[in-house]
Amino acid sequence: MSPRITAKPRGGIDLGGTKIQAAVVDAKHQVLAEARRPTPTEGGPRDVAAEMVAALEEAASSAGVTPRRLNGVGVGSPGDVDEATGDVAQARNLPGWEKSFPLAATLSEQLGAPVRVGNDVSVATNAEFELGAGREFSSLLGVFWGTGVGGGLILDGKPWLGRGAAGEIGHVVVKRNGAKCTCGRRGCMEAYAGRAAMEIEARKQHKNGKKTDLFKIMEKHDRDRLTSGIWERAIEADDPLAEKLIERAIEALGAGVASAVNVIDPEAVVIGGGLGVRFGEPYVARIREQMKPHLFSDKNPPQVSVAALGDLGGAIGAALLVRAPVSRRRAR
Repeated sequence: MSPRITAKPRGGIDLGGTKIQAAVVDAKHQVLAEARRPTPTEGGPRDVAAEMVAALEEAASSAGVTPRRLNGVGVGSPGDVDEATGDVAQARNLPGWEKSFPLAATLSEQLGAPVRVGNDVSVATNAEFELGAGREFSSLLGVFWGTGVGGGLILDGKPWLGRGAAGEIGHVVVKRNGAKCTCGRRGCMEAYAGRAAMEIEARKQHKNGKKTDLFKIMEKHDRDRLTSGIWERAIEADDPLAEKLIERAIEALGAGVASAVNVIDPEAVVIGGGLGVRFGEPYVARIREQMKPHLFSDKNPPQVSVAALGDLGGAIGAALLVRAPVSRRRAR
């Protein structure tokens, strides 16, 4: 039996380290309107929440509704998410967000609509499973290459959260005693492939004399950090440092994703996130090639593809939180 689908539109907010993406979707999951705002780089959780409210209000206005008329609002958030309470802690890629903060309650009070919060990567993975590149599979590994590198799991047709921290693929160790990760540990895949870590390394090398136009491009486009769009423009301009750091990231992704595949043996891997979607299939093909030497079952690799829902996948997945998720098991 299919889950009941309400006729009321729903809101979805994808809270990322660089941007806040909001969308209003209809009963058939079609995006009626969307809005985007930069994620604050200063302040704390309340400042971030205020921008989330503004983004959702803008999207709702464009869709011709008020937030109070929505069936509910789902949020995909980084950090340690308590789905029962909607509280979020340890969102390290966001400013001043170490302690627990009542995100659902804060947003619900300001929007006048019920709010549910889930892990950002888990909800984006579920969206690809239900509506995107994972529709034909019952097992899926979502890899979201952006500010960090997040992972989501669908096993036997259902989201797998483990004890609450399953899917942290960015913290698979790809080099023992390797580069310092933003989590404080060493050798994590995210320390080589996360946009935040890549920017730290780019600034370090630039300070030490390496030539690059990354920061000129950043200033030209009035940005205060190296967004996925800045990296893309630098690659298009054949910037040597950008090319070197992207290649380093791809090698780390190949090793880390292959290691995860060796453990869970999914039918498919979907690559999303700001960098994954921005670079698209040519770079996913490079990740696919870097995976090959590390795959135990190299004669039967999983399908590896770009996230079909693109940049809006996280917001669409968040909107799915306001109803029961689909369970799809393969017939035996």
